[in-house]
Amino acid sequence: MGSSTTVVSRRRTQAPKPRRTSRNKSKSRVMVEEDEFSDTLCEKCGSGDYPAQLLLCDKCDSGFHLFCLRPILASVPKGSWFCPSCDDNKNLTKFPLVQTKMVDFFRIQRPLSSVNELSPGSKDCQKKRKRSSLVMSKKRRRLLPFNPTKDPTRRLEQMASLATALLAAGADFSNELTYMPDMAPRSANHAALEREGMQVLSKDDAETLHLCKNMMKQGEWPPLMVVFDPKEGFTVEADVFIRDWTIITEYVGDVDYLKNREADDGDSMMTLLSTNDPSKDLVICPDKRSNIARFINGINNHTLDGKKKRNVKCVRFDVNGECRVLLVASRDIRKGERLYYDYNGYENEYPTEHFV
Repeated sequence: MGSSTTVVSRRRTQAPKPRRTSRNKSKSRVMVEEDEFSDTLCEKCGSGDYPAQLLLCDKCDSGFHLFCLRPILASVPKGSWFCPSCDDNKNLTKFPLVQTKMVDFFRIQRPLSSVNELSPGSKDCQKKRKRSSLVMSKKRRRLLPFNPTKDPTRRLEQMASLATALLAAGADFSNELTYMPDMAPRSANHAALEREGMQVLSKDDAETLHLCKNMMKQGEWPPLMVVFDPKEGFTVEADVFIRDWTIITEYVGDVDYLKNREADDGDSMMTLLSTNDPSKDLVICPDKRSNIARFINGINNHTLDGKKKRNVKCVRFDVNGECRVLLVASRDIRKGERLYYDYNGYENEYPTEHFV
């Protein structure tokens, strides 16, 4: 897809820029010189190497490499941090499977048990497909809409898994890019500024994306399940077979200038716009408002095993003059398979060697 597929993302499994933290007498978290606590060893690997990435527990003073923790920490946490032995909050509270609460949490416009007249399996959608066939051409493949699970109870479970992860992360659900005060304005998101050009989402693909968005508004959810893994943290699995080139989700969150986020310690960040003027570069920050894209893991592109896991690709598009980021299945995905996406063009500028 050329240069327009260039995407750089920061996932929670990435090691931070070198820095070392400890506690002062008031127990606030501060950066200290590397020669302090030089005798501290990591409780996991037993090594004192990489002192800039050793984190000290605020209760027992034990040391842990950020990349030895499970899940790996992307950066030094704000406030106090407690090691796994001292952490009292090990159990995750699941979001209640109550339809009324689910409708309110995701701001669903219709009952979950109803069937969208434009869902992929409906008669109206089948008629539309006949008029504008989704048969793949030799020149360009067309995006496919996801097929929501027919069982409304299972859809509730899928949605509850995402709600649980969002609550644990302290984030609100959003399925659109958001423009907040004191961040980048919507007018800054101008696809024409992309330094090497950005591919335009075709009319047919834009309609498919719009269809997916409308299905979600009406409670017809993508067939995805968020699970918690002690090694990877929250991650996403396919709950049914997903065809190659199916839209998984749009990557959303607060839009901000990259210059404002260079020292950001958020656990995820995605390139939205890369210009010839660094002061105009934009990123998506899903720490406050986000959807399931936040919990899909990136691959370790420094290992063969990491590359083999890739089944989703991240692509940026010009949609009506605005930059948007889509996660799309890059091959057929089996039921139960975990989703992993790559970073495309600028991956060498963004280290992923500590990704699981």
